[in-house]
Amino acid sequence: MNALWPWLLALGLGFFFGLAFEEFYARVGQARPGGIRSFPLLALLGGALWRLDPDPPWLLAAGLLVLGSWLALYYGRHSGERDSEGQPNVGLVVPVCNLLAFLLGPLALAAPVFVPVGATVAAVMLLTARTELHALARRIELAEIVNAGRFLLITGLVLPLLPDRPVTTLSAITPHEAWLALVAVSAISYAGYLLRRYVVPAEAGLLTAVLGGLWSATATAVVLARAARAPAPPRGLGAGLLLANAIMYPRLLVVTALFDPGLAARLAVPLLGLGLLGALPALGLWWWGKAGARDGATPPPGGNPLSLGTAAGFAALFVAVSLAVGLVLRRFGAPGLMVLAGLVGVTDINPFVLSLAQHGATGLSAPLRAEAVLLAAASNTVFQAIYAAAFSRLRVGAAPLAGLLALAAAGVAAGLTLG
Repeated sequence: MNALWPWLLALGLGFFFGLAFEEFYARVGQARPGGIRSFPLLALLGGALWRLDPDPPWLLAAGLLVLGSWLALYYGRHSGERDSEGQPNVGLVVPVCNLLAFLLGPLALAAPVFVPVGATVAAVMLLTARTELHALARRIELAEIVNAGRFLLITGLVLPLLPDRPVTTLSAITPHEAWLALVAVSAISYAGYLLRRYVVPAEAGLLTAVLGGLWSATATAVVLARAARAPAPPRGLGAGLLLANAIMYPRLLVVTALFDPGLAARLAVPLLGLGLLGALPALGLWWWGKAGARDGATPPPGGNPLSLGTAAGFAALFVAVSLAVGLVLRRFGAPGLMVLAGLVGVTDINPFVLSLAQHGATGLSAPLRAEAVLLAAASNTVFQAIYAAAFSRLRVGAAPLAGLLALAAAGVAAGLTLG
């Protein structure tokens, strides 16, 4: 019975793929080779040819050659035709779908189950989402493709080439670890940026603030504060300010867990608790209208987290903070580190947190490192309140400022408890 399951899988996947293929082209009023009968037969044929001669699979190669030749003849004969809109009447999707259906049999027999199932589901989604994908391609600017290329560059090319050994005795951080920290923070920030720009509508209000918090709570606080100075400011700014800060805490937990799961486990309860403590008042302001959220949009921060300037600035700040942590620990010990934790809140605290997670505070106990993280987060929350008050000229409202200060006080209390 176990020997029968791969064949049934190949037959079922071919049937599912053929059903989607035939339904799609019937919906657009076109007839194409392949469908609910052809694809299961192709999958069974491919599996049979592979089973008859698996090593090396010459029969399977011959079958691919015959099928590919027939599809090439079909493609060549119809490539000059035009549809009602003047576009070519055939494309590469049809031949590729037929070839994939042929290979589903060998995949079902030779590969783990998730390989043929994943390939089939991906093919069906790409086939049936043609309109949406083409619309997305028209919406995406060339600069965004360049940005995606930058992300691939910093992750797939630069990261593997950097040495994984310390270059100075002042810090145990290696160039590889420094760049890995940049990749981790950039990935989270870039995901929030893409969701905000292409998925979440501008009028999504609090959701926009959440994505801003994923990117940078400090930058979001400055943007919201400046928007509050407008003659008719968008409503919901106070709730957005609180919520963006609240998102910072689970974001820090995720970043810490990537490099030090033990430290993240120690910080999980206080960071998630502080996030909840900040989110509930924000939702209260939003729901009960104290921030007037019903007809406004929370403005998102501008720019791109993968710009070369942003990446270079983060890398330089990370190295500087890592060196500062090492120097302060050597000269002043744990009390000096706590003072530094209070000072780094003036800007992005990710470099400081990551320097603690990546053995940048060698010899410091886990409770003291957790306390330093919480004090840095509390310091950053205080500075967000200062920035919000200054850039809004005190127009952002007393309730969100009081909420930020209360949240900072709770963070300090949590840090002292852990330390």
